[in-house]
Amino acid sequence: MQRSNTYILLFSMVLTIILGGLLSMASVMLKPAQEKQIELDTKKKILGAVMDISSIKKPEELLALYDQKVKSEVVDINGDLVTADEKGNPIVAEKVNIQKNYRFAPEDRLFPVYKFTGESGTVEAYIFPMFGAGLWDWISGYIALEDDLNTIKGVAFDHKSETPGLGARITTSEVQQRFVGKKIYEGNELVSVAMVKGEGNQGLTEHQVDGMSGATLTGKGVNSMLQTYLGYYEPYLQQKKSGETVALN
Repeated sequence: MQRSNTYILLFSMVLTIILGGLLSMASVMLKPAQEKQIELDTKKKILGAVMDISSIKKPEELLALYDQKVKSEVVDINGDLVTADEKGNPIVAEKVNIQKNYRFAPEDRLFPVYKFTGESGTVEAYIFPMFGAGLWDWISGYIALEDDLNTIKGVAFDHKSETPGLGARITTSEVQQRFVGKKIYEGNELVSVAMVKGEGNQGLTEHQVDGMSGATLTGKGVNSMLQTYLGYYEPYLQQKKSGETVALN
């Protein structure tokens, strides 16, 4: 039986509305689970920058450990604490999206800081998130500094689509371990830490680590990300070294 154009159009509109409603409902229902997974992944990376968490299998154990060991705060480009937004709502470091923040000018960004504490509550390490560009897409990471705010305690890198076996190696413990013990300052000057070209290099300084064979451009992306974000955080580092803290609402 032949249908009129009006019938076909009405049928298509009704079907579109129904399907759109179902998709919208599914999105709303799945959102809490998605947010929980993002929270778990974020806290796993933060802890992974400062300690071995490979033996922790249950999500609730990891979240409990995070709550016990990590304190957080947010600063601006000047290193001053930011505790509330323009409407007076509290700003939570764990809810600051570094990837979305990356689209803003540095002076308009929020910079989370995570503090890993010991048994007595003293800060043993400061953990700083960062974001940048790799060979094919984004790369990101967390760098943990000892309480001297100079020595690297650990790093945790991630990527979207680096080449498997080459640039993607930035996520492996073998590559990340190379950064442990390196220094970001030379005297009072921030110099960061750089991956050099190739592997098995001799005479590396305390500001250099071996690169990744066949992944020079990814290494350069990591270097740029570290240099840039450590520069953003330097005012905070200097304030902490001098014992100053300034809170902004």
